[in-house]
Parts: sequence; structure tokens; C-alpha cells
Amino acid sequence: MKLRHIGQLCFGIATFIPGVYNLRAKKNGSGGSYSARYCYSVYLRHMVMAKQKGLPVNPRVVAELGPGDSLGVGLMALLLGSEQYYALDVVEFSNPVKNIEVLNELILLLKSQEDIPGDIEFPRVTPKLSSYKFPKEIFSEEHLSKCLATSRILKIKKSITNFKGMVEYKAPWFDNSVISENSVDMIISQAVLEHVDDLSLAYKSMFKWLASGGYMSHCIDFKCHGKSSYWDGHWKIPNWYWFLLRGNRPYLLNRSPFYVHQELIEKNKFKILLVDRIIIKPSFSRRKLNIDFQKMPDIDRETSGVFIQIQK
Repeated sequence: MKLRHIGQLCFGIATFIPGVYNLRAKKNGSGGSYSARYCYSVYLRHMVMAKQKGLPVNPRVVAELGPGDSLGVGLMALLLGSEQYYALDVVEFSNPVKNIEVLNELILLLKSQEDIPGDIEFPRVTPKLSSYKFPKEIFSEEHLSKCLATSRILKIKKSITNFKGMVEYKAPWFDNSVISENSVDMIISQAVLEHVDDLSLAYKSMFKWLASGGYMSHCIDFKCHGKSSYWDGHWKIPNWYWFLLRGNRPYLLNRSPFYVHQELIEKNKFKILLVDRIIIKPSFSRRKLNIDFQKMPDIDRETSGVFIQIQK
């Protein structure tokens, strides 16, 4: 076993001691990014894909699952015309001072209509696009001028500091009453749903929050997140070992393959508009899988990630 994996196991066991996880989280945050360029790239990629599917690219109310350290993705929505943004997380990570810095950088990027940072800068970010030119056909200069008016920017900044008004921050969000029914136009997440323990509650809640015709845009990363030497090694790890590795952390990986998401999508009567899989050859034979994953469909066995857009 590699030293890195031994360290992760030791930390997982240590989290059973009260206060250990909170101390680490306070110091290191969620492990997410404060990069404005990353948030700029993520949001515009989702919007370009939404446009291709004929979905609204100016959602009035946006909710984001798992924003982590930075609210940058949601701030992009507000800067491009959305009126309300709900940030939903398991643990409160967000830093208002850092978010103001991210907001200021996003404003500069939008004012200069910077091209979308692509694979050279962010090789692991999905969805992939055929063109990374700034989408002027979606966000015209006239539209940007209205959205980036000084009065709107000041209103957004004020909301970041007190989480009232245009920005509402909910952590934890497990109660699906944190957002009114039928009130959200778009729900977005980037490499988050693989960390949600209760996926059934998540999909049920998202259906409840979405207005009729509202949609969700999710990137889900099914890789091991460094918990194994193989990209798919988390599906091999015995449950007893995974229990110790997880420890008492509020989240890690749920290890659910894509078919679990598909079943919940169908159960909640969502309409699937797009499923874009990232395919990688499995690292080991099916017989070495944890018994809980032995019946995983072949297509999911080689699915390392997926970008989905689904509609209510």
C-alpha cells in the first residue's frame, strides 16, 4: 500500500475523534477552487450545452449543489442575469472575502468577453466543447452591459456579505424545505453528486424545487478521487476498509455507478435530454469488484464520468 493511501486511511480513522475533521476542514477548506477562471469556464460550458439543447440560458433562479470554497459558479449566473442564487452545501466552507475577490475577477473576464478556458488550462474539466470562443450568440454586448451595471454589482456584493437577497447560503441543506417548491429554473453541480450519500433524497428534493420545465445540468465524476491507485479502485475496496477510510467525515464518495442515478432520474419522472459519458478501460477484471458492484452494467464499469442534462 502506498504511503499516500496509508495517510488517508489514518486520517479517516482519526476523524472518529471529535473535532479532528472540523479542525482539518477549517484549515484546508473543501479542497475546491477559488479560481475565478475555473468558475467562469464551468458555468459557460454548462450554458453552451444548454443552448444546444434548446434550454433557457438566462434562468431567473439558480441553485447549486456543493459550491465548496467558492460561490463563483453561482456568481457567474448572477452576473449574467439571474436574480436569485441558492448555494447548497453539506458543510459551510464559503468565505465572503474570497468570494468578493472571485466576483471582481469574474467581472473583468466578462467585460473583456474572455474566451472560455479550455483543455490546456483545465484538462480535466467537463463538459468538453467544440469551440471555446466566448458565446456572444448567447450573451450579447447589450445583455452584458445591462447585467454588469454598477447597481446590480453592488447588490450582488452586498448579498455575498450577509447571504440575504440575491445570494442565499444553506449548509447543511438536507431538509428539502430550504427552497420553495416549483421555484428554481436551473440546478447545477460540478463533480458533486458522487459525494452525496442520500441520492434518493437529493433527486426527490431537486424535483420538488424545480419549476415545471426547469432543468438540471450536472457533471458527475465516478473516479476514485485518489482513494486508490486505480481510477476505478474504489469499486474494488472491501466495505470494512471503506468504512475506516471514510471515518466520520460528513462526506467522501458514495461509490454509486451511473445506473443508480438513472434509476432515480426515472423514478422522479425527469426527462433525460443528454447523457455524455467519458469512457476509460477498466483497470481490473469484474471478478475483483466488491460484491456490491458485481452487477454493475458493462457500460457503467467503464464510465469514469458523465455530463447530464435533464428536465422536469
